[in-house]
Amino acid sequence: MAHPQIAVFARLADGNEARLRAIEGQATMLGRTMHAIAYDPVHDEIVVPQQFGQGVLTFAGSASGEATPKRVIQGPRTQLIALDRLGVDPVNNEIWVPEGQKVLVFPREANGDVAPIRTLSGPATRIGAARSVAIDAARNLVVVVGAPPDTGDREERRRRGAELTIFDRTANGNVKPKRVISGIPGNGNVAVSSELGLIFVVVDTYVGVWSIDDDGEVAPRFTIGGPNGVLQDPRGVSLDPKNQAVIVSDKQLNAVLTFHVPEIYNRKATDQAARR
Repeated sequence: MAHPQIAVFARLADGNEARLRAIEGQATMLGRTMHAIAYDPVHDEIVVPQQFGQGVLTFAGSASGEATPKRVIQGPRTQLIALDRLGVDPVNNEIWVPEGQKVLVFPREANGDVAPIRTLSGPATRIGAARSVAIDAARNLVVVVGAPPDTGDREERRRRGAELTIFDRTANGNVKPKRVISGIPGNGNVAVSSELGLIFVVVDTYVGVWSIDDDGEVAPRFTIGGPNGVLQDPRGVSLDPKNQAVIVSDKQLNAVLTFHVPEIYNRKATDQAARR
C-alpha cells in the first residue's frame, strides 16, 4: 500500500531503479495528496504543500526517513485553505501559493500562523482560478497559470483554456497583469528559466514553451514530449539547465521522464548571434 513520501533518485536513474532515500513517516506531516514539490538550490531546502493540513512544509534538502519539517506555515492567519501547488523564489526569499482566486506570498523563513506579506486578488488581476506559479527573479516578474475569469459561459471558458498572467513580482492587491498569454490548452504546472526568458507549462499531453515577452493568444515557441508523443498525462515540470534537460512527471505512465533539449537551452546564444 502506498504511503506519503518524498522519494529521491539519482539524476541518471533509468528504468525500475531503487530510490536513494525517502522522507516518510508520521513526524514528516506529509499527506496523501501532494501535487507539487519545489527545491530551493540556494538554501538546500525542499518545500511542499500539505493540502489536508492546509499548510506549507519545508524540509532540509538532506532530510531522510522520519524527518521533522524545519518550518511549517499553517493557521487561520495564513488564509491557506485548499492549496495544491506553490513556487519558491530563493533570490528574494519568498514562497508563493496559488489559493483559489488569489495568490498569497509569504517570507521564505515564515513559520507558524503567519499572514501573507502580499496578495494578488481582484477582478483586475484576471485570476479566475489560480493553479500554479513561477518566479523570474532576474526580470522581477511572476507568472500565474490558471483559468480565466468566469463569465458565466462554461463552454466559452473551456474554449479559452488557461491563461498565463504575468505580473511585476512586487505587485499587490487588485492590479492588472503586464501581459496575458491566452488560449493555453489545459491548466498545469509551470517553470520559468530566467536565463532563457522562457516559460515551460504543462498542457494537455505535452510541455509548451513560451517567451516571457509573449502576449495574447500565441503558439508555443517549442513543445516537449508531444503533442502525440510519449507523454500521456503530464503533471509536473522542472528544469535542469546544467545538463540542458527538462524533467516531466506523468501520472498515466507513473514515471518521471528526462528530455535532453539543447536546442532550447542554446536558444540564447542563437538569438544573440542573430542580432549581430
